[in-house]
Amino acid sequence: MATWTFEAIGTRWAVDTAQPLAPGVQVDVLAVIERFDRAWSRFRGDSVVTAMSQQAGTWRDVESAALLLDLYDGLHAATDGAVTPLVGRSLVALGYDADYSLRPTGADAVPEDWAALRRDGAVVADVDGTVRTDRPLLLDVGAAGKGLLVDLVAVVLENRGLNAFTVDASGDLYHRGSAPIRVALEHPADPTKAIGVLELEPEQALCASAVNRRTWGDGLHHVVDGRTGLPTDDVVATWTLVDHSCMQADGLATAHFFTDPEVLMDLHPHHFVRIHADGRVLRSPGLPGELFT
Repeated sequence: MATWTFEAIGTRWAVDTAQPLAPGVQVDVLAVIERFDRAWSRFRGDSVVTAMSQQAGTWRDVESAALLLDLYDGLHAATDGAVTPLVGRSLVALGYDADYSLRPTGADAVPEDWAALRRDGAVVADVDGTVRTDRPLLLDVGAAGKGLLVDLVAVVLENRGLNAFTVDASGDLYHRGSAPIRVALEHPADPTKAIGVLELEPEQALCASAVNRRTWGDGLHHVVDGRTGLPTDDVVATWTLVDHSCMQADGLATAHFFTDPEVLMDLHPHHFVRIHADGRVLRSPGLPGELFT
C-alpha cells in the first residue's frame, strides 16, 4: 500500500493506492484541483467566484457548474432554504472572509432566496460550464464542493487506469477496489476518540461534517443556516454514506444539520449518522457498521 499526501484547497489530502502513483498521474490530479479552485474559491482574488462577486456577467468553463448548482437546488428545497450557495456574505459578516480576519462585522447578512434567483434567471448554469449572472453574487459552495472535487480526482485516477484506490480529503472519502474498508467516525468533542465504525464498500463515498471544524469564536463555525445567516446550534456532527457520489454525500452531510432525515432519504438514498447538541444520536436503518454510543 502506498499513500500520497498533499495540501490543497486549505486541507490535507491522502490518496491510497496499491503502488505509488506515477508523477504524471499526480500532475493530472493537481491540475484538476487547481482548475476547480480557480473556479470556485472565494479565498482567491483570481477565481471566477471572486469575479462574480464584483459584477454581473457570463463566465465560461466553470468546472461542473450545472451539476453543482442543480444539487444546491434540490438541497435548498429539501431544507426549506437552509442550504444555499449564497452563504458567502453571511460567512464574511461572521469573520470567515477571504483574509481570514475571524472578526465578525456585526452586519446583517441573511442570504437572498436562492430558489427565487434561479426561478427568475438571475443565475443560469449550462452543462457546457457557462454561468450567467444578472447581479454581483458571492457564492460559497463549501456544503458540497469538496465532495465534488473528490469525485473529479477519482475520475482522473480511473482514466489513468487505476481500479483500486481511496481518496480522502480530510473526511470526504471515495473508495474503489475489490474489498470494503472500515472507517472510524471521529468524536465531535474529542478527535482522539471514535463514536463508531462504518464499512465503506467499493464505489461508495463517506462524508463527515461537524461544528468543531473551522471554528473561530463562541458559537462561530462554518455550518450556517441560509434562512438566518447564522451558525446552526442543534446538530453538531453528521456522516453520510452514498453510492458512487461524494458530491451527493457531502451535500447531504450538510443538509442533515437542518431537516428531518426522512426528507433527505426521499431526496437521495443514503445511510447517515447525526449527533445533536443534546446528545441524541440518530442513525439510518441497516447502517453498515456499529456505533459506540
